[in-house]
This record gives sequence, C-alpha cells and structure tokens, in this order.
Amino acid sequence: MIPFLFLPPTVLLAACASAIPVSDQQPLGAGISIDADRVSGRPSRGLTGRFLHITADFHPDLHYKSGTDQDDACHRGEGSAGYFGAQGTECDSPSSLINETFRWISQNLKDNVDFVIWTGDSARHDNDESIPRTEDEVIKLNDIIADKFYEVFQKRDSPRGLSIPVVPTIGNNDIMPHNIMKDGPNRWTKKFSDVWSKFIPEHQRHSFVEGGWFTSEVIPGKLAVISLNTMYFYDSNSAVDGCKSKSEPGFEHMEWLRIQLKILRSRDMKAILIGHIPPARSGPKRSWDETCWQKYTLWVHQFRDVVVGSAYGHMNIDHFMLQDSHKVKIADTSEDSESSTAPDSSLDDFSVLSRSSYLSSLRKDWSKMPSPPQSKANKADFLEEWAAEDSLAPTGDDRHAQKSKKKRFLKKIGGPYAERYSVSLVSPSLVPNYFPTLRVVEYNITGLEDTVVWSDTSEEPVDVDSLSDDDDNTVSTDKKKKHKKKKGGKKKPPNFKVPEPPSESAPPGPAYSNQPFTWLSYTQYFANLTRINEQVSKASEQSNNSSMMETGKPPHDDIFSFEVEYDTKDDHAYKMKDLTVRSFFKLATRIAENHSIKSSSDEVDAEKKKKKKSKKNRVWRAFLRRAFVGFLDDDELDDIET
Repeated sequence: MIPFLFLPPTVLLAACASAIPVSDQQPLGAGISIDADRVSGRPSRGLTGRFLHITADFHPDLHYKSGTDQDDACHRGEGSAGYFGAQGTECDSPSSLINETFRWISQNLKDNVDFVIWTGDSARHDNDESIPRTEDEVIKLNDIIADKFYEVFQKRDSPRGLSIPVVPTIGNNDIMPHNIMKDGPNRWTKKFSDVWSKFIPEHQRHSFVEGGWFTSEVIPGKLAVISLNTMYFYDSNSAVDGCKSKSEPGFEHMEWLRIQLKILRSRDMKAILIGHIPPARSGPKRSWDETCWQKYTLWVHQFRDVVVGSAYGHMNIDHFMLQDSHKVKIADTSEDSESSTAPDSSLDDFSVLSRSSYLSSLRKDWSKMPSPPQSKANKADFLEEWAAEDSLAPTGDDRHAQKSKKKRFLKKIGGPYAERYSVSLVSPSLVPNYFPTLRVVEYNITGLEDTVVWSDTSEEPVDVDSLSDDDDNTVSTDKKKKHKKKKGGKKKPPNFKVPEPPSESAPPGPAYSNQPFTWLSYTQYFANLTRINEQVSKASEQSNNSSMMETGKPPHDDIFSFEVEYDTKDDHAYKMKDLTVRSFFKLATRIAENHSIKSSSDEVDAEKKKKKKSKKNRVWRAFLRRAFVGFLDDDELDDIET
C-alpha cells in the first residue's frame, strides 16, 4: 500500500474531428454541456494533476496455471509458474495478476488521477500451438479488460457513467493474425468500436471505425489525448506500406493527425499523443516504417506548441527516445539510405541480450548529440544551468570564449529549450516479462484549479465550420531550399502538406518549459513477483488452502501490492527537475557520458583498463537497471553493461 499522496480526480470530454476524408473533418470538441445542478449542489473534486499510464501489455491468459512449465507457456506440465505470474519468462498474465492489479488501482489510485491512458495488447500471445488463439478469444479478453476499467471507474451519477476518462489504443496482439491490420474500416475497428464504446466519444466513432484512431478531450476545452493506431506505422505490418502513398492508411492517419493538432492549436488546446508501438529508431533497430517516422517527427516538431508529451508501450522495457528534427528528410524519405535499411526484428525479441543491445544503440546515438561546453572555472556540469545567461562562465577573456561556445551549443540544439528534439516515453509492461508495472505521471495544473472536470460534463457536439487547410504549405520554404536536383531533373516536392510551425512570437510549449500541462515527474510502481509468489506459496502451505475453502478467498489476500521503484521527483540518479525535453536531453547526455571509452582488446594495458573501470557511468547503470524493472541482479547487469 502507498500513502495517499493525491487529491481526488477529474477530467475529460471527448472531442475531435470525424475521420475520412480530411476535408470533411470538423473542429473537435464542438460543445460541452455542464451539469449545473450537480456542480452547484456540491463542490467539484477538481484536478489532481496526475494521470495513470498502464502500458497495458496486459496479455491476459485464461489458460495460465500456476505450477506449470514456462516452456509450455505456463499452460501444462510441472514447473515453477507462480500464482501471480512467471516473472522473467515469456508466459502471459494469469487472471490473478489482472484482478489484483485492478483491485490495487481501485484502492490506491481510483480517486487520485484525472485520466487513464491504456496503450494496447490486452489479449494473450499466440505462443502455444496446442491452444491457438481465436478471434472470439481476442475480443473476449479485450472485453474483460475493458469491463475491469469500467468497474473501477464507473460513476452512476456522472453524465458520462465514469468518474474519469479512459483512453485505449490498439496493440499488435489485439488483432489476428497478430501484427497484421488491413486498411479500415475492417472487422477489428468495428469490433473495438463496440468493445470500447464506453471510452470512445460518440462523435468519434466514425473516425475510429474508419481507421482505429480517435481523440478524447480529457480536460474539456483544454487538453486532449490523441489515440494513434500505430499498426499503420508498424514496419512488421505487411498488409500496409508506410505513410508515403495517398492510398495507404498510414498516409491518411498522418493527415488526420495533422488536422487534429491544427484544430487544437486553433482552440488554444494542448495534446498528449499515445500509441502502442513507439517510434523506435536507433541504427538498424527500428519499429516504424521510415516514411511514417519522418512525418511523425516533423509533425511533432511543427506542433511543439501543442504537443505536451507522447507515451507508448509494446517494448516492455522502461526507457525513452529522442526524435531529432534534423534527421527529417521529408522530401526524399523514399531515397534516404536509412529508409531502405531492413529493420532489426530484435526490437520484438524477448531476450535481455537483444534489448540491452537496443539500449546500447540508443546510448551510442545520444553520444553523438551536440556536447555542451564545460566551464574551466567550475567542473560542475554545464547542463545544470545552461539557460542562465552567465551560468558557470569564467571571467575575463575566458568568459567571452565560454559565452560564444554556449551560444553555438544552444543554436545546435534548437535554443535554450532544446526545441530541435521531442521525446517519447516508453513504460514497461504489466505482463511479467520482468516485473509488472504501473506509472503515474504528475503534471502542472497551475491556474487550472477551478477547471470544470470531465465527470461534470456531458458530450454535446455542435456543428462548426471546418477549419481551412489552405495555410499549410505543400513544403516549407526551408525545405524548398534544401531540395537537390536529381540526375536528369529536379527533385519532386512532397505530396502532402507540411504543417506550419508555431508563431515566432509564441512561447515554448509545455513540453519545453514548465507551465500548465507540463509533465513534472512520474512515479514508477512495480510488483516484486519473486517475493510475492514466495509469500503466496508459504501462505498456501501453512493454511493448506483451508482458508480458501472456508471463505472463498485465496490465501494471497493482502499479499499482492505494487511498490515504488523510483520517483523522478526526488531521484538521485536521474536528477530531473521536470519532464521537459531539455531535462531528457540532459539525462541522455549524462547516460552517454564516457561512451567512447572502450577497450581495444589486446592493445589496452592493465592501467588503462583500471582507468576505464574507474569511469564507469552510474547513470547508464541506473538506466539499464530500470529498463528491466530491477529484475536483473548486479552480475547480470555487469554482463550486459558496455
């Protein structure tokens, strides 16, 4: 159990534009009806400034049996599969883990978060040839999880039927065959429209059925969560072909996203982007088609005044990634040498080795980012104070030189707020590949204390004029200058509209400077199944299951619980003041420190090896440990640390 650090909840409405075609889309949100009697009859609980990210990756498995063999998917045989799950294996989640997770959420978080983002994969893997999945089972498992959310957050006296909004998204295992999703409308978008009927705003149903994407206005008139269907970006989805051709659902999805962000900007609203499969792109390791990554990175950069943050699941490891807008070559993505590189399937590999290799490739990428200048007068990290005009600057001639270095550095990263970059957070999973996890994100609600919350409103769409799309350019002026001539002719401009950037007079958005909706910190929770399963086993032996036979309650009651793994607010390893892009740039730089110090086999003598060992990066070590949710011991970390 955790102390109640929160206030009561709130938030949401649904809104957005319909879906297809783009020209028919309407500004989202249309209208909000406030239940005046309810609001005047009692004080609203107000916003708590927190939301729950449950990566989902629930992967519930009704065939799971404790005491079975993990090599048989924990379905049969004799083995060590625990009562609450087989941690550190490829087995999926037993019903006991699902039930206790929602019980814990109900007891500890239910009234203390403003909304929930649920990022896909709510069906078991198809990993047992003896018990192949069926379409009915996939839908049934998603129904079970949806009902669990509804049971926890239902509120009969709310116009919505729920106390807070829950925003789901489609995972690669939520369809059959897994990874393969054809253009919509299709049987899956239609089925999930029914399964998630309590969570998808009614006027967003058409949009969802068309492509599996929708927008939910979680704080009426102020903040929306945009649920992306990353199946159309996923490089492993052989039924589609990226985001370049107008005939592809990925192209249509990106156009839809562009319009949504443009509408939100016109309404002075902010947005959170969520999806199942993250835009991983590190060396040959990547999960999205390059044409989709290019557009996404450009969109988020151009709408950096609107997008607050992005959150994903799928990869089961705790980490983040930086999108670099300087890598956008939107006019020639089809010819970019990187775009033709075959994706590395190890991103979907379960092994610690493959995932540690991916994390090492991220670190290598981060080591190539612009390096901040160091002060001769003070060995303190320049990153700590880079926004201050004269921070850590020496006096005299050195002072001038230092300020010049600082100016060049800030120009390289997009100014003092690092606006060259954007960040995607990837939370670890509930399915116990390592340990089950939950994440609670705290965000800034300064000035929002009296905001009308979602549960006190009812959806009431109003017809409004469609937003003009004429002010977006086919390609921006800067991009035109970069077009190079092909052999035998000019390079063709892109066949889509490039979003306009923020106004030059606009201040940095919430993702870049601390203001309302800025993500401030997150608390990472985990359930130590090694200890919990041992306690259950001991309790079962002592009671010989008599208590369960007499009371109907299993002997594990009150044994299962989540605990804090770390909290970025007071974390001594990451030392993050907030979750702005600048803070993640600083963290990435610290993780990458000393990356170039490597042994060159036989040529390195004992003294150099000793020097290398003394410079071991503790932040990189913490990053690795947390990536695997503290499941790996020190020896295992030593084996994979580079």
